[in-house]
Amino acid sequence: MYKIESPADACIFFSTRFVLNLKNVFLPAMDATPHRYFKLYKPYRYLSQFLTNDLKAKRKNFLGALHPFPEGSMAVGRLDEKSEGLLLLTTNGKFSTHVNTGGIEKEYYAQVDGIITDEAIGALKLGVEIGIDGLKYTTLPCKAHVIADPIVPDTSQKIRDDRHGPTSWVSITLTEGKFRQVRKMTSAVGFPTLRLVRYRVGEYTIEGMNTGDCLEIFPEEP
Repeated sequence: MYKIESPADACIFFSTRFVLNLKNVFLPAMDATPHRYFKLYKPYRYLSQFLTNDLKAKRKNFLGALHPFPEGSMAVGRLDEKSEGLLLLTTNGKFSTHVNTGGIEKEYYAQVDGIITDEAIGALKLGVEIGIDGLKYTTLPCKAHVIADPIVPDTSQKIRDDRHGPTSWVSITLTEGKFRQVRKMTSAVGFPTLRLVRYRVGEYTIEGMNTGDCLEIFPEEP
């Protein structure tokens, strides 16, 4: 047992996990391991998680197959299995909460069925009525505009070609994140989403990334 003999001994670190204070009470030590942050281009048909207790999902694709993430890593928000693009990951729960609840912009590129109209774009900007958990919900005003030729990686998803009708791309930037929100929004204005790519979260984008790429980033900690 360590003995405190002077004020200089007020706090003695005797292991990497505990400290001994003046009252001889063992307290958990502050974790000195710095938090880590990553941006990943999540491929189509991958779940935004590392494991599951759902027996039906055991054969699904998980994030751990894409990169040796450190212990304690978590996805910052989620992309559904059939969506792709930018997914941030971190070991810092405060950072995750900040991104998810702090009004951070998230920009999506949606390839939709048909040539989207100015009227539809205007409706998306103002907010449209969608269903959330069986209840009607009007989305918050957002940014939206047509993209002529977005630069995105090839996908393994099978998208019908123009022989079966034209498609177009729209950029939608949200500060909220309801379940399958972008897909529900484009459907609400008459243009169902065929392919969905998250292009940006805050200052981070997928520019220059290919499907499955993972890069370490160094944001300011909240």
